[in-house]
Amino acid sequence: MKKNSFISVIFQEKQEENCGSVEFQVFSFTNRIRRLTSHLELHRKDYSSQRGLRKILEKRQGLLSYLSKKNRVRYKELISQLNIRESKKR
Repeated sequence: MKKNSFISVIFQEKQEENCGSVEFQVFSFTNRIRRLTSHLELHRKDYSSQRGLRKILEKRQGLLSYLSKKNRVRYKELISQLNIRESKKR
């Protein structure tokens, strides 16, 4: 429950800021990913939700790679706030 309260605090802070920013988009994708993951724990054979989850993960990964190239400090800060693992280098 601690993660959900943390996310709601970030959401309230970010709602007043620019909703098109990379940080806000990554935050909203992370929120959706967590909801879909909990849904898929109950409904393992929901293949359309699995496909949607993979699409959201790819979008978030693209945004995170963009942010890491543009501003490494903001990237590290965002990853630590959202408790996301750092992506592997390809």
